[in-house]
Amino acid sequence: MASIGLHRKKNLKKGIQFCIMVAGISGTGRTTFVNTLCGKNVLDSAAEEHYTEPKNAHVDKGISIKPVIVDLDEDGTRVSLTIVDTPGFGDNINNESNFTEIIGYLERQYDDILAEESRIKRNPRFRDNRVHVLLYFITPTGHGLRELDIELMKRLSARVNIIPVIAKADSLTPAELAESKKLIMEDIEHYKIPIYNFPYDIEEDDEQTIEENAELRSRLPFAIVSSTEILDIGGRQVRARKYPWGIVEVENPRYSDFLLLRSALLGSHLADLKEITHDFLYENYRTERLSKGVDVRVDSSLNAEELANQSYLLKEEQLRRDEEKLKEIELRVQREITEKRQELLAREYELKEMEARFTRESSAATASAEEELHEEEPKT
Repeated sequence: MASIGLHRKKNLKKGIQFCIMVAGISGTGRTTFVNTLCGKNVLDSAAEEHYTEPKNAHVDKGISIKPVIVDLDEDGTRVSLTIVDTPGFGDNINNESNFTEIIGYLERQYDDILAEESRIKRNPRFRDNRVHVLLYFITPTGHGLRELDIELMKRLSARVNIIPVIAKADSLTPAELAESKKLIMEDIEHYKIPIYNFPYDIEEDDEQTIEENAELRSRLPFAIVSSTEILDIGGRQVRARKYPWGIVEVENPRYSDFLLLRSALLGSHLADLKEITHDFLYENYRTERLSKGVDVRVDSSLNAEELANQSYLLKEEQLRRDEEKLKEIELRVQREITEKRQELLAREYELKEMEARFTRESSAATASAEEELHEEEPKT
């Protein structure tokens, strides 16, 4: 019992590791959102401002990927949060290299895990840098998705959980925002983009989970208003944006889905996002890599024992795939047997119905014949 308590304290001290990537063209408010999410200045917008100046308009900056680690305290739990920013995305005429860079970064983190799993002696200080969720910031145009939006989400959905958000939602009227959400979700469905839509199972999940996830799903894409400015409103210190016509509170659900999204990311759905990343996205990538026989990225210092262990993992993966095929065959056979049994039961039921109907008709005919015979008998 003492060892369990010590292990739990060690985990609390180490904290929960979680990784969020933010992507969207310059000016969509990624930096402000991250700083609002963390409650401190984590990202610096100075680099982006350099390229927004007219004198630098001709500069083709490309994309850079910048991970930053920040520690947060969420209800007494330490969260070691990695924020991966992607400044420069979508700002060029040809953005093909942007997709390649982001996919390459996501896959390198998977390769690091695969290489670490292949070692007999693992590094106790190894940090899992896999991206658990990508927040994609959509320009608040009041319309649906652009070609760039569709292409990015379709390409990256096989490697990361994607949650679409409408940036700077306070630039749209309530009617425009509602219409924009509707059009974006119609595009996502039309182009079959597999986003993270807060999945739930009606048969297995409890009522509270179903209601919570259904509510979150209905809010997609999340309408975000962010601000690092603290204003005094009626004696309350709140994060808000001040305009000539009024004040927009960041955490007020009437104006913004920020609080709802933050609660899902760092609270209710943090574990689910990590599980899907490991059990589904990473496992699919791992299977692809091992089945193709592609060498994973490992150090040249691997000894013969470690190389032999890699060979064993490949064989293990093949056995796992064979077992899955056998299970599929078994399930198919069981399904066919069940269908045949149901067909036999249906036919048996039909035969019984026919027999019962024949018996009734026969009885009715006999009774009718007896009645006629009785009427024809001569009276004495």
